[in-house]
Amino acid sequence: MANLTTPTVPEAAREKSRSGGVPRPRRLRGSRSLSGMLYAAPTGVMVLVFFVLPVLLVLQMSVSDWGLFAGNRGLNLPENYVDAADNRLLWPAIVFTVKYTVITTVLLLAVALGLAMVVQEASRWRSVLRTAILVPSALGLASASLLFYAIYSPQSSPINPALMALGVVQEPISFLGTPTSALWSTVFLIVWRFAGFYMLLLMVGLQGIPGDVYEAAHIDGANRWQIFSRITLPLLRPSLALCTILCVTGSLLAFDQFYILTKGGPDNSTITIVQLIYNMAFAGGNDLGLAAALSVMVLIALLAINALQFRGLRGKEN
Repeated sequence: MANLTTPTVPEAAREKSRSGGVPRPRRLRGSRSLSGMLYAAPTGVMVLVFFVLPVLLVLQMSVSDWGLFAGNRGLNLPENYVDAADNRLLWPAIVFTVKYTVITTVLLLAVALGLAMVVQEASRWRSVLRTAILVPSALGLASASLLFYAIYSPQSSPINPALMALGVVQEPISFLGTPTSALWSTVFLIVWRFAGFYMLLLMVGLQGIPGDVYEAAHIDGANRWQIFSRITLPLLRPSLALCTILCVTGSLLAFDQFYILTKGGPDNSTITIVQLIYNMAFAGGNDLGLAAALSVMVLIALLAINALQFRGLRGKEN
């Protein structure tokens, strides 16, 4: 009876007394929080050094008279932004970049989705097909652009001699000689280079769709188009949204392919926003302040476009 009536020390108080006045769970939480901060510290340093500080430097340049060789010569706000907006190549570059982005996004996603469905449905040679389609993704964009520059070149192109030998064309095709042909030649390069990468992303989404859904649709008598439009596309929306955001952002920042293939020609018809920034800073302009001002304007536009994409896709999911 004495043991029943004797008050017992609460477990929390006992743990507190053993740990010197600090409860053990709180100490564990603190150590785990410290461990998490230590694990995240290298990433935080990388972001600070390679993103935050460069952005701050670009902001400083955009409001300064900053020549490539002369350095910082003081503030000149808002002269850089006014000059960037008045540049005669700005609006042609914006129009061309937007047109290129729309064409590339539509074609690339359509081809990637078609390839993903073909590989997904293939019962034999699936691994061979997947590997063959992914091989171009192993090349860097600059390397792929140099390869296609050799293919498109009149001096080294194997396409024109073959077509002329077959009687398909009478004269060599100028793949990069006109604005239209230069645009579509570059789009073909990008689709060839990135179709495998986006196919892989979409295949992951296709594999996440339960097979029971397709079986139920077949039992209900749905045809292929109904299954694709009412089951595959809606359930594949997250993967399509990711691919769309990546493709739009990459296309708006296109530089390597046009710099190597066309240098913005013919007659500045294929110059992009990023190439215009490069020209302002290094190729004759030598004005880092003007290039930085245009870079800030592009950054703000990209943030707004991505925000609209996220908002629109989230609204559809709701």
